[in-house]
Amino acid sequence: MNKIYHLGNCTTCQAIIKETGADKAGLTMQDIKFEKITPAQLDEMKKMTGSYEALFSRRALKYKELGLKDKKLEEKDYRKYILEEYTFLKRPVTILGKQIFVGNDKKTVAALKDALAG
Repeated sequence: MNKIYHLGNCTTCQAIIKETGADKAGLTMQDIKFEKITPAQLDEMKKMTGSYEALFSRRALKYKELGLKDKKLEEKDYRKYILEEYTFLKRPVTILGKQIFVGNDKKTVAALKDALAG
């Protein structure tokens, strides 16, 4: 499966998709605001990353709003919050076969760009 989970209105996601060439790579695009992540999709991502925490964004506004920064979250909590609120998924998440690229840090974007270049 070659897929990218993103937010259509997120300028960072749009920039990464364009910079890496993901928009021309024939990947299935899933805008997580309009097509929610299913439990099965999230579980597959977790299997690839090793944890739900690796997929969880602490930058989401709701992270502070809900007071989550003051709580000790466990794996089941990360899973629950990502499924309840799309903004908790660290974006974009790109799956290329057996590889997964999570988030927008420079190393991840560079690795994705290399992987897409073949």
